[in-house]
Amino acid sequence: MTDDGAHPTLPLGGLRFSALTSRQVLEHVSDALVRGRGGWIVTPNVDILRRTAADPQLRALYATADLVLADGQPLLWASRLAGCPLPERVAGADLAGQLAALGAARGRRLFLLGGGPGVAAAAARALARRHPSLVLAGLASPWFSEYPTEGELAAARRALVDARPDLVLVGLSSPKQDRVVVALRRWAPRAWFLGCGAGLAFLSGRRRRAPHWAQKLGLEWLFRLAQEPRRLGRRYLLEDLPGARRLLLRPWRNAPASDERPVLH
Repeated sequence: MTDDGAHPTLPLGGLRFSALTSRQVLEHVSDALVRGRGGWIVTPNVDILRRTAADPQLRALYATADLVLADGQPLLWASRLAGCPLPERVAGADLAGQLAALGAARGRRLFLLGGGPGVAAAAARALARRHPSLVLAGLASPWFSEYPTEGELAAARRALVDARPDLVLVGLSSPKQDRVVVALRRWAPRAWFLGCGAGLAFLSGRRRRAPHWAQKLGLEWLFRLAQEPRRLGRRYLLEDLPGARRLLLRPWRNAPASDERPVLH
């Protein structure tokens, strides 16, 4: 990574991924905060990549993110098949806890948004026990529609302006959480936003993560499917599995054209 914050990237499945480890991400965010620069982190998995490939508006949305990180072993495998391996998986759920730890260590103000009724408050309590020095700037769990309206955003906007956070964890479904972040970023321009999906539920202890070995083998989806078969069955079995298969069996589609070579170094 250069002094101006630039980092190597790799085009994969229609998005340009940041080739960074989780440690480098935390360093990047910390340095940017010192300079008074905010940003937005997204962590696409196979499901997000599949939907993004079919939706130009989503591709344009994610193109405005400052860091795009691979959340899923299939994406790492695809990058290896394409000849430019990403360094590691950076899961949004893991990064949420790591950013909270960073905030506690550096005296940064943390804001929790979303997560469903009571989830953000439970996550805040769990984080306070884990990091007594953490400054919790605020939390809010308003309801947002799939395409958030100005009326739905108003309360969250006021809470952010009052809280003056440095770090904002947004725990909603994707791409809803991403639309919320894009709508709210300008009201906290010096803050770093992370859409962490179920990350707040994991932090609160209300939902269990898959064992580490299952994550390493790319089987976390199977663990989550067993927890929520009705909600996730169609998505995982009929949509995401074929999407992962296409991603892995056609690595040449992800390879950059001759005039757009990856800048990994």
